[in-house]
Amino acid sequence: MTEKSALHPRNLHRDPYDFEQLISCVPELKHYVFVNAYRSVTINFSLPKAVKLLNKALLLHFYKVQDWDIPDGNLCPPIPGRADYNHYIADLIGEKNPQNSDIKGLDIGTGANLVYPLIAHRSYAWKMLGTDINDISLKNAEYILSQNPDLLPFIHLKKQPETQRIFKNIIDKEDRFAFSMCNPPFHDSEESAMKGNFRKTKNLKKSTVKKPLLNFGGQQSELWCEGGELAFITNMIRESALYSSQVLWFTCLVSKKENLSKLTFLLKKIKVVDFRIIEMAQGQKISRILAWTFVDPNKHKDWLLQSKI
Repeated sequence: MTEKSALHPRNLHRDPYDFEQLISCVPELKHYVFVNAYRSVTINFSLPKAVKLLNKALLLHFYKVQDWDIPDGNLCPPIPGRADYNHYIADLIGEKNPQNSDIKGLDIGTGANLVYPLIAHRSYAWKMLGTDINDISLKNAEYILSQNPDLLPFIHLKKQPETQRIFKNIIDKEDRFAFSMCNPPFHDSEESAMKGNFRKTKNLKKSTVKKPLLNFGGQQSELWCEGGELAFITNMIRESALYSSQVLWFTCLVSKKENLSKLTFLLKKIKVVDFRIIEMAQGQKISRILAWTFVDPNKHKDWLLQSKI
């Protein structure tokens, strides 16, 4: 297998998985590893258990995260793509070698998996605040932190009590974040989420699949909301204007390319100073980071210096 050159140059997962090494971290993973028709060692990515064990091994081996686990049915994100998001944010805030504990980030909808803050701190020593509307997700995220006590001073959690709010109740008057990040609910209904995963699972198995299976899991707040990602990100953009001086870069993943024109039109309408569309690729999947700022680019360095904790 060749290097996964589509991933960010600093991504630790550009090389093929060393399953012997990963199995040494999580022995149970060996039950799901096999040699495929192309003579490559892999796992069956259509099986939720296999995906979760792979994540557990990757987080332990590459990021020294002990005893990572999530409840059955919660979103189990692919680690390489989550790492890419963090690396592109590092580029965005101008930290080419950003081992900088003064950087503070905000993860909207951190979920039970807590993956973005875990990778962010292990990769760049950033301080992170993870938010969620779901008590069970936050409880599991708290458990992960309890198993990694060295992370407790650097990763904190906060519940969002209003499901229609994103930054309100989270960003206090004295808070300043170098960035916010978010993996929004992409679908507009449970039916839409199941259909999308049905197609993905069918492609992975390359065979007839009669029953949709959420191989990467996901609860309602993680996968769908009224109006889907367009409504969610539209709400985020409008609300971001109220915190224009407290977050240097607002960012969010955009799954559907056709939504970009409406979102960028709204950004221009609310008069952001700058916005970027950053493409990310993992395998055949292409997603995008939409980033915007209300701060003059010439003042970004000063903004970061003034925000040191």
